[in-house]
Amino acid sequence: MDKLKIVVIGGGSSYTPEIIEGFLKRKDELPVREIVLVDIEAGQEKLNIVGSLAKRMVKKAGLDINIELTLDRKAALKDADFVVTQFRVGGLAARAKDERFPLKYNVIGQETTGPGGFAKALRTIPVILDICKDIEEICPKAFLINFTNPSGMVTEAVNKYTNVKCIGLCNVPIHMRMNFAEILDVSFDDLYVEYAGLNHLVWVKKVWLKGEDITMKMIDMLTDGVSLSMRNIPDIKWNRDYLRALKLIPSPYHRYYLMTDKLLEEELNAAAEGGAGTRAEVVKAVEDRLFELYKDEELKEKPKELEKRGGAYYSDAAVSLISAIYNDKKEVHVVNVVNHGTISGLPKDCVIETNCLIDRRGATPIVLKEELPLEALGVVQAVKSYEVPAIEAAVNGDKGKALIAMANHPLVPSVEVAEKLVEDLLEINKEYLPQFKF
Repeated sequence: MDKLKIVVIGGGSSYTPEIIEGFLKRKDELPVREIVLVDIEAGQEKLNIVGSLAKRMVKKAGLDINIELTLDRKAALKDADFVVTQFRVGGLAARAKDERFPLKYNVIGQETTGPGGFAKALRTIPVILDICKDIEEICPKAFLINFTNPSGMVTEAVNKYTNVKCIGLCNVPIHMRMNFAEILDVSFDDLYVEYAGLNHLVWVKKVWLKGEDITMKMIDMLTDGVSLSMRNIPDIKWNRDYLRALKLIPSPYHRYYLMTDKLLEEELNAAAEGGAGTRAEVVKAVEDRLFELYKDEELKEKPKELEKRGGAYYSDAAVSLISAIYNDKKEVHVVNVVNHGTISGLPKDCVIETNCLIDRRGATPIVLKEELPLEALGVVQAVKSYEVPAIEAAVNGDKGKALIAMANHPLVPSVEVAEKLVEDLLEINKEYLPQFKF
């Protein structure tokens, strides 16, 4: 791999300038010769717009990197060293439906968890497995870096059903660490944060500042009013007594499980007539503005407005991971990887999110010094009891497994409601679910 070829599937995404910037920032450690942006016919216009911006960014940087745009995935994959997946089956229109349809049953509607996340997984997993068939045939030595949500479930499907070397990625852990550094007014590099759990359900077990355990100090600051959230999640403050008793820090997404009533009320108000709209509808307006910016031929860098899209630190997470693999850095990154007993209360073959040693072999989970306490493990196990049959349902088109998965999800109140949710999501997404027989 003297000169690297990177293939980005979902190349017409508004996130693409983030990953291009990531490669430009790391020009001295990653000898990239070619970046191929791949999309489908429906995404041709956006691919052309964002691809032109990518070319202008590379030209401004004075680098000899060839940017190619194509709808031919198989041709793109030839000789690829790294494949990055960042696609959304059905686009934001499908996401908007995911966020709305559960609300009539007073169930959270969200992009990556609950019924909405299940719908997204059912649409996405068959597509990622099809991509992996091409990777196995055309570039079997390539690493797949998956950023497509629900990232943990998609990565688990790849690891269970293919031979592709796949590492799942999410910007939540790096976002949290950046948040901690900002709150403490310290260098990002001076912090070590220990994570364990699942994608969008990861716990911070410890926060270390230059070797000093400051976890409880961090908890006190978070419950005294400082912000720890994401752009797509309301910044409702944590209960001080609860966090101090637990001695762990939840991710922003834990609010869906620990503050369900408040989050549901927020969603119902936003989705109501005259409300702000669901997150997908808000993002659609942001994306429209972004692509208008991207069209400007004078724009030659990632615009600041992209951070409003929710993809902050994506380039740092994705390209830093690629660099750690290529350069055999033996760095610690937080990624989605096969459990292999790291969290003993979960199946060994499931995918978890945790600190891993990254080198040329890929990602090796770091053994936890202390197990997740039962109080924190319980919700992780409950969500995994949904994820495992959900993945089976997505692969095999199994309605029985779909019902089990939905009934197991902590946000769904009963089997009866689960059955209605499954019926609705299958009907709404019929065109994207050929694996189910209607």
